[in-house]
Amino acid sequence: TLGCPRVPLGGVRYTLWQRVSLSARPLIRGAGSRPLLAASARRMASKLAAAEQPAGPGKGVSVVGKTVTFQGAEYVEVTEGTATILFPAGGEVFYNPVQEFNRDLSIAVLSHFSAVWAAEQQTLLAKRAAARARAEARLASAAADGDPAAAVESAGPASASDAERVDDPPERYEGMTILEALSATGLRAVRYFNEIQGLRSVIANDMSPEAVAAIRRNVLYNKLDPSAQVTPNEDDATALMYRHRGKTDRFAVVDLDPYGSAGPFLDSAVQAVEEGGLLCVTCTDMAVLAGNHGEACFAKYGSMSIRTAHCKEMAVRIILHSIASAAARFKRYIVPVMSTSIDFYCRVFVRVYTSAAEVKKAASKTALLYNCTGCHAYHLQRLGRVEVQGKSTKYKAAIGPTVGPKCAECGGSFHLGGPLWAEPIHDREFVASVLDGVQAKPGKFGTEQRLIGFLSVIGEELVDQPLYYTAPALSGRANCVTPSLVDIRSGLLNAGYQVSSSHADKDALKTDASADVMWDVMRSWTKLHPVKKMPADSTAARLLAKDPKVQHSFERHPDANPKSRASGISRFQQNPLPNWGPKARAKRKKQPQDGEGDTEVKEAESKKLKPET
Repeated sequence: TLGCPRVPLGGVRYTLWQRVSLSARPLIRGAGSRPLLAASARRMASKLAAAEQPAGPGKGVSVVGKTVTFQGAEYVEVTEGTATILFPAGGEVFYNPVQEFNRDLSIAVLSHFSAVWAAEQQTLLAKRAAARARAEARLASAAADGDPAAAVESAGPASASDAERVDDPPERYEGMTILEALSATGLRAVRYFNEIQGLRSVIANDMSPEAVAAIRRNVLYNKLDPSAQVTPNEDDATALMYRHRGKTDRFAVVDLDPYGSAGPFLDSAVQAVEEGGLLCVTCTDMAVLAGNHGEACFAKYGSMSIRTAHCKEMAVRIILHSIASAAARFKRYIVPVMSTSIDFYCRVFVRVYTSAAEVKKAASKTALLYNCTGCHAYHLQRLGRVEVQGKSTKYKAAIGPTVGPKCAECGGSFHLGGPLWAEPIHDREFVASVLDGVQAKPGKFGTEQRLIGFLSVIGEELVDQPLYYTAPALSGRANCVTPSLVDIRSGLLNAGYQVSSSHADKDALKTDASADVMWDVMRSWTKLHPVKKMPADSTAARLLAKDPKVQHSFERHPDANPKSRASGISRFQQNPLPNWGPKARAKRKKQPQDGEGDTEVKEAESKKLKPET
């Protein structure tokens, strides 16, 4: 009756009004006002219509595209960035349009990394060419003297190996290789090849035959070469990465974006990345990582998660610890360049290197977390320490504990969490370069404004201060009026401490101030804004029973309002669509029973043994 367009929902095409009615049906039964319900439904229909209008390449996701016929079947087009994929009506392949930001961020990061990687490889090749030239000169000199073997022997082991490579073909940089280990529709792989400069090829792998068929279809539909540019591959992701452990078989970039935990893939992934290459990891099991299921977190990641105000950053640090632990087993170590908590998942980007000496520092980069159950004060306990004495470096056990049996601020007990990564989670220079790249190409990304705000906040973070407090959590414990972020930042800055926001939480306060200073600032605040009388045994009463050692000033500090906030850019995500969030796991077709389709099953199994490459 509203003249609404028909949109797909669960494989059936409804009018937009019918879709709203279906979505709101549980509410309709309990609604007491039909006019109010109708008005609400019209508003919802308007929002859905606006959200689902087709948008051109580079301008966001076209959730409702035109129906096309390709290879004798009908599909709905879905356009994101420069890629257009064919979305099967049955939904047998996983696709989540809200993840456009994840893909945009990944392309922005990899675009910068591609330039960095190319420069590093060119430098490496130049060094090899110089070594080859030296070896050739020695051989020519030895040949002139009539004794080439003596020249090679006198040159030493390094020069001898150079001499052995004289007859090798000249090396040249041919571009970056990417493995997308869990590709699903192939959308990310197609976008990578289309939008990142300097790529040689992308392997889009999935173990589902239906997904691989969808990848091949989408690669062909985007006029790409499936044998050389974006290669569909049907294989188990871990098995594929284990087969690419050899130094000449590794990938410059390995991208893991699974449904749930990436834990099962980490051992093989850290071995399949080239020296200095980039490992990109997504984990969507935030309920596990954020402390709702600490026992499951320990089983999956080797760390105990805790429910606390800084749980989102703790989730990131648990993932980094898990990757670092996996790498250390193979004498490899990681350097995080950007580590993020976004919406309902975490996404980290780390470079992977090999060094037995650097791996010895792993314990000193890892910490346990003591988190007070009363006031939420937190303290880190490193597991190791490094002592450098002249040319001697010693690796020793840490000295602890860093806390007593009870919290010094409120007398509460401590929860023990971790281990977790205690080193910086971002490289500021890298983040700044990624932000510059996004701003240099306006209109390239559908989520451009959010990308700029997101990267700006990350660029302002204190990189050497793990975790954070939040203003609502602090005021809630003290049972007082919540100070504004500008007020509480001013209190810390006026006292000579550093403070910043965090991309993980709009109310976050990252600071180098210790827990006792943080609570002194809050006690100073309650002196200016008195609280009501409270039970003597409450956490708030115990906290405020102490007087502040120094009455902190809340006079507005020039740096109290961060530049990203003062500029008015969009820094934190608003709900993009109704019922947004992680989608259900992709469904796989039912396997035939015993005796049914034996020939087809055997053929499929034989293909798995010989995956396309």
